[in-house]
Amino acid sequence: METEIINIEKEDEFQVIIGQANFIKTTEDIYEALVSSTPDIKFGVGFNEASGPCLTRGEGNDPLLENIAKMNAFRIGAGHCFVVIFKNAFPINVLNNLKNVYEVTRIYSASSNKTQVVVGITDQGRAILGIVDGEKPKAIEAENHKKERRKYLRDIGYKLDL
Repeated sequence: METEIINIEKEDEFQVIIGQANFIKTTEDIYEALVSSTPDIKFGVGFNEASGPCLTRGEGNDPLLENIAKMNAFRIGAGHCFVVIFKNAFPINVLNNLKNVYEVTRIYSASSNKTQVVVGITDQGRAILGIVDGEKPKAIEAENHKKERRKYLRDIGYKLDL
């Protein structure tokens, strides 16, 4: 087996979710899950078939994001993997709906960070072995970092001061 590192290509402000699912209707079902998650989300989905014509399928409500998602899924090349590229939402806004899509079997990553996909290559095809999400830690959180984190979560409306 060989391995390859695929860098996910996207703008820094876009979010990415990478996962695996198992049926041709995946793109449409993921579309429905995302659209019903939050009203302002703009997104694209790329999904690799693993049999038949083995096409990279796509759906989305933003043509640019759909093209970016399809291109990244195609470059990964693993059967049944999907890539969602989106903006105007955070992964926390869509993950539960996405996990409830019947054919979704795994979520590998959900992030806005620079992301790399570790791909294994065999005679049969390609598989996602893992994800590199962002950078390695630079230090252990100190009290001032904890205060900054807590303030940030309140500033963006994810926690309330009680």
